[in-house]
Amino acid sequence: MTTGGWRVYGLGVMALGAVSLAWGDFDPGQPVPTGIPGRMALAYAVALFMLVAGAAIEWRRTLKWGAGALVAYFGVVVVVLLNGRVIVRHYAEFGAYSGLAEQLAIAAGALIVYASGARLDAARLQRVRRVGQLAFGVCALLFGGAHFVYMNFTVPMVPKWLPPTPEFWAYATGVFHIAAGIAILTGIQARLAAVLLTAMFVTFAALVHLPMLLADPSSRTIWSENALNLALAGAAWVVADSLSRVRR
Repeated sequence: MTTGGWRVYGLGVMALGAVSLAWGDFDPGQPVPTGIPGRMALAYAVALFMLVAGAAIEWRRTLKWGAGALVAYFGVVVVVLLNGRVIVRHYAEFGAYSGLAEQLAIAAGALIVYASGARLDAARLQRVRRVGQLAFGVCALLFGGAHFVYMNFTVPMVPKWLPPTPEFWAYATGVFHIAAGIAILTGIQARLAAVLLTAMFVTFAALVHLPMLLADPSSRTIWSENALNLALAGAAWVVADSLSRVRR
């Protein structure tokens, strides 16, 4: 890994941990039941875990261990146990699936980073990376679907000054997500799609998330959305980098 996506990804995970630590609670994408014993202490422990694991990814010597720990946590605990429980209870709501997709995308990024840092033979390395790429491609489809299903939430987030209209960009970004997901899943212009998806997440940060944070810096939700967007941008960059290397 040479382009820096893994570093951005690590920073995104650290940002998720920092927000959870500052508020003493789990990230909204990690729906831990409120009645669980010692919930606050567990929330602090998980926040510290994300900080440490994200920091471990920033150094090549510890990259494999940090990424492996994140695969286990996000892939098994967050996606299967926590968000899986939400889907069982709200299987008819699209938001349950798009919420799971956000966490699965983080797990997919961790899996690709782990594969790149582990000593795997070429065939196994490509298989593991492909699993991460396919998972991320499915997530992109769900992200795009959420734009259409929850258009009433998407439109107000688009800056009103951006031509031609907020509605246009709400629909367009939904289409862009779906197109990127299809490209990554099929392998047709997959790297280009992942690069453009990364650029779109960065644009979201500049035009949507950061202005919202400046307008309301006390909002935990906005801080969490900024951290999540950073982690997703890093994950998309990791996917793009892995597709480049597989093709070579």
